[in-house]
Amino acid sequence: MRIWFSVILTAGTLAAGSAMLFAQWPSYPTGVPKTPDGKPDLTAPAPRAADGHPDLSGTWELVRPPGGRGGPGRGADAPAPPPPPSDGPPLATFQNIGRGFPDGLPLRPWAADLLKARKDQNSKDNPDAHCLPLGLMQLHMHPQPRKIIQTSKLIVMLYEAQGGVRQIFMDGRALPPADVEPWWYGYSVGHWDGDTLVVETTGFRDDVWLDIDGSPMTNAGKMIERVRRLNYGTLETDVTIDDPKTYTKPFTVRVNHRLMPDTDLIEFICNENEKSDAHLVGK
Repeated sequence: MRIWFSVILTAGTLAAGSAMLFAQWPSYPTGVPKTPDGKPDLTAPAPRAADGHPDLSGTWELVRPPGGRGGPGRGADAPAPPPPPSDGPPLATFQNIGRGFPDGLPLRPWAADLLKARKDQNSKDNPDAHCLPLGLMQLHMHPQPRKIIQTSKLIVMLYEAQGGVRQIFMDGRALPPADVEPWWYGYSVGHWDGDTLVVETTGFRDDVWLDIDGSPMTNAGKMIERVRRLNYGTLETDVTIDDPKTYTKPFTVRVNHRLMPDTDLIEFICNENEKSDAHLVGK
């Protein structure tokens, strides 16, 4: 049985679960390679799709960096992820991207003030605390798993958190114009660069929370994700945030995920009889 404990540190973690949840999807063999002793061999080579590209399909959980904050939810016992190269992007710490930068994020003054205000209010306005869709960066770092469904023309990402659904179009279409109707998850198009999936996303709302603390992004922002399946059980994603309205320069963080073999997502419904947000308090 998969057991998930939710520990509330700020208002932003409220909607991650109430009290304690016990949930199970019956184990079902999916052809995962095995070691001689019969255990899943997550170091085996990454599988490939019919078109020859790496197959990113599967159910994936966050690998929490050592010392990351948060409760002992699924993935808390995950091994340390592979370190980034010395000249590569910093590794995102659990649910807070700014902690991966010695000097903090390159925030413009107004954005720094907004981040401080959100933190001072215990992150009580985090969309995750109000049963609303999370920002994509926050979803990358969320302890609840995500499932990738890959075809040659479309990649679908199902997030257990808030029951989110994201589409990445691989059919060659361009990103929509700047005046497109803004979306919570924006509009995503992708292509392959060798064995790396490159996804560009624009068209965000003007009130995105990149992490649990409230690092902001506006509708001027663009997100570029470079996703690699290093082996059968490891997914590495470098995320570049380019929002000249909010940050003085683009920056990149790395997030790692680990395959959850022979299991699947569980149902997550947040807004049924939800009564928590009325009691959230700030400073």
